[in-house]
Amino acid sequence: MIDTFKKIATGAVAAASLFGAGSALAADDYTLQLKWVTQAQFAGYYVALEKGYYEEEDLNVTIKAGGPDIAPTQILAGGGADVVIDWMPSALAAREKGLPLVNIAQPYKASGMMLTCRKDSGIKTPADFPGKTLGVWFFGNEYPFLSWMSTLGYSTEGGDGVTVLKQGFNVDPLLQGQAQCVSTMTYNEYWQIIDAGLTPEDLITFKYEEQGVATLEDGLYVLEDKLADEKEVDKMVRFVRASMKGWKYAEANPDEAAEIVLENDETGAQTEKHQKRMMAEVAKLTAGSNGALDIADYDRTVKTLLGGGSDPVISKMPEGAWTHKITDAALK
Repeated sequence: MIDTFKKIATGAVAAASLFGAGSALAADDYTLQLKWVTQAQFAGYYVALEKGYYEEEDLNVTIKAGGPDIAPTQILAGGGADVVIDWMPSALAAREKGLPLVNIAQPYKASGMMLTCRKDSGIKTPADFPGKTLGVWFFGNEYPFLSWMSTLGYSTEGGDGVTVLKQGFNVDPLLQGQAQCVSTMTYNEYWQIIDAGLTPEDLITFKYEEQGVATLEDGLYVLEDKLADEKEVDKMVRFVRASMKGWKYAEANPDEAAEIVLENDETGAQTEKHQKRMMAEVAKLTAGSNGALDIADYDRTVKTLLGGGSDPVISKMPEGAWTHKITDAALK
């Protein structure tokens, strides 16, 4: 009987020890809000989740998909996420208006934004834009376009300038003849046009990178006050380290990364062909980045946004809009 009680007591102590250890080592919850729906644009984060990179950093990461009715910065401001993905023009404009966003990492090195036009519209160069209708995304995505038009000296009010059509998140205006050009990403909407029946020979594209007005896309942003909290900083460091590990794996294994994205697409809307094609293009944009913001890229973005003549995207040089504190710790 005594031996039986000893065994029971020993088992209870062991169980309590295991339970206590599990509690002590409980992973920190961390929530990422995407800029758009689940797709290969965000493959690095899904790879990090699937491969256990976040778990290795003692993080329990939740990835929230975005969509046309979701503004990541509003989610962040409302406490619905710890970190969000946004384009720098939108983030800097929001910061100037009072939302203290700070860039803590920049996985995307190059811009994937383009204006895609039908050749039969007569457009051969940007000099042919005046008098034409151009489809433009809004909700913060219009800033790079508006800066480009200001650089060219074109009004966006029609007349001698260009007419702006508020474009939904599709390419219908080009397909239906409502616009001569539409906004596209190298990895997504351009291919939607191709899949709709037009050929590359039917189109002419103007990449923002090649026009000298490229601005940074898909950076990681947090609220400034979080950087004063060492516990939050520690979570950011672990999150960025695991995320960049995910991105580099995705670059090296694009087809597998696309499959992982598909497995996480709860809507079932994505196709294998499109996601694999998207991942191949996205890998070109993240290549060359270790996650740390390149100051030259930042300066170019700010210069572009300030160069809007009488209506710039931002009116003054931003202060405190980025930090290397997180990537310095994550990448050492």
